[in-house]
Amino acid sequence: MADSLTIMKLWGIDLGGTKIECAVLDPDRNLEVVVRMRLPTESAKGYEHILSQIKRLIDQVSEQVGEQPTKIGFATPGVLEPDSQLMKNSNTICLNGMPLKADLEKILGIPVQLANDANCFALAEALIGAGKDYPKAEVVFGVIMGTGVGGGLVVNNKIVAGHHGIGGEWGHNILEENGEPCYCGKAGCVEQVISGPALERFYEQVSGEKLTMKVILERYHEGKDEFAKATIERLLEFYGRAISTLINVLDPGLIVIGGGVGNVELLYTAGFEKIKKYIFNKGVVTTPILKPKLGDSAGVFGAALL
Repeated sequence: MADSLTIMKLWGIDLGGTKIECAVLDPDRNLEVVVRMRLPTESAKGYEHILSQIKRLIDQVSEQVGEQPTKIGFATPGVLEPDSQLMKNSNTICLNGMPLKADLEKILGIPVQLANDANCFALAEALIGAGKDYPKAEVVFGVIMGTGVGGGLVVNNKIVAGHHGIGGEWGHNILEENGEPCYCGKAGCVEQVISGPALERFYEQVSGEKLTMKVILERYHEGKDEFAKATIERLLEFYGRAISTLINVLDPGLIVIGGGVGNVELLYTAGFEKIKKYIFNKGVVTTPILKPKLGDSAGVFGAALL
């Protein structure tokens, strides 16, 4: 029995809006990637089609690996509601209200573990990414700042999904009173202030010109565009305020920031200084705040580690 356990590989699926990715890791070889493969999600074709795409991908990977999975983890958009066991809060709309875990176990015939994609990001970075350099960090928070804003919480190497399954969802706390309306039903959420689209929208509102975040940042560094300056200063100020609430409540030993906006270098310098304005610690911040080490692999690796 021990020999069979040592060779059991870890299977993970990252279920995205446009792609489904499968990765198989070998624990006997320091979690070396055995296979990675992707298929398009084709979510416009509906829920049943997504299930069939998942089954198709796993069959293809199984053929390549030479074995079937005995259990598998999934990083999902949205979360499985603990009481109803139905999906909620997914931007892949057709998943909402569906018994995804039960349906996957039915078509695959094996146990399935689901976790929000931000939680999978946090778990992977905590265990095999940036967290490897901070082994004493009992609490790790993974931030996603990109098209949307989300987060995942890992305590003692385990995901904290929470009583409602929304642990880590800092992106839907109100950051700006009377701010832009959010799809969640509130207004001024973190996501509507410091996500990429929100910042691009702000720039367009103040300048009348529609630009990408990349160009806005370039113009900020050139120092000739007052609207770019206002946009980036807005990002840094609200970033400092939002991150400070995470530290005040959780006081994590490590924060890892993923997503496209997370690549803005100013977050780790001027943005770090902004956190000091709001933290409940007399302006002292020693929390390591880092970029991820796993890149876009974090979601699927986190799923495998479930």
